[in-house]
Amino acid sequence: MRRAERNGFRYGWTFDSAVLWQEPFVIYSRVLEHTERLIVGPMVTNPSTRTWEVTASTFATLNEMYGNRTVCGIGRGDSAMRVAGRKPNTLARLGEAIGVIRDLAEGREADIGGQRIRLPWVKDGRLPVWMAAYGPRALELAGQKADGFILQLADPFLTEWMVKAVRTAASDAGRDPESVTICVAAPAYVGEDLAHAREQCRWFGGMVGNHVADLVARYGEDSGLVPEALTAYVKQRQGYDYSHHGRAGNPDTAFVPDEIVDRFCLLGPAEAHIEKLRALRALGVDQFAVYDMHDAKEATIDAYGAEVIPALSS
Repeated sequence: MRRAERNGFRYGWTFDSAVLWQEPFVIYSRVLEHTERLIVGPMVTNPSTRTWEVTASTFATLNEMYGNRTVCGIGRGDSAMRVAGRKPNTLARLGEAIGVIRDLAEGREADIGGQRIRLPWVKDGRLPVWMAAYGPRALELAGQKADGFILQLADPFLTEWMVKAVRTAASDAGRDPESVTICVAAPAYVGEDLAHAREQCRWFGGMVGNHVADLVARYGEDSGLVPEALTAYVKQRQGYDYSHHGRAGNPDTAFVPDEIVDRFCLLGPAEAHIEKLRALRALGVDQFAVYDMHDAKEATIDAYGAEVIPALSS
């Protein structure tokens, strides 16, 4: 995280899945202590592994200690819930949690199960809540409720479709659609060996495939509500072992073709990354978050700092 800040990154994200990874909020405290400007948060937490007042209080504590340098990424809960034998949260529960967590972390009173509560020690707290989404109803909810939208893939066609859905929902809800921050998150691997980069990032197609499979189950393959460009590749999906989730070399991603890896990720020399990021920016993307889980973590951060970030900042 220090290396990323030195290279011009503004946000530092981690997973939040208690069985698979270490507790992120403990790590955030250390990151904030050892950086100056970096904003940190989970990509993503969910409304059930912690109670809402605990989540709000944890963010508010970090903000009081380090000056409002957190962001709450939140979603229904894929790995965090399923690894513990529970189903992901409903969208109704997620929508309610977004408002309650934000209100409590910013010092306002909120209702939890009929009980009105407030964190009386919070002063001048600020917590943007960004929601991860893929399907039509989730995209609508993000536009209605969230301060930001997290899209975990970098395919320009799908990005355009989803950004439009979120901003339309925001407008229909009486919000300024431009007020919703758009964050695209995907693996980035800078280098000339495209075949190697694909193998290092193929895990991501498997991770996204879990969400896509849920969409197919909910809406059907031929509903017209979800683009075939997103759903077609999961037809060969046989199953998924979460013990390999988010890790290079995941053996459960043989169904992910090279085309999907190329579409969903940023691969190749720095010039290819710059070109794709400019295309995403033209579609309304405000931020790109690098999934840096592969065998070239430091090299990718340094390449972004030396070539990619300066090109996009000029």
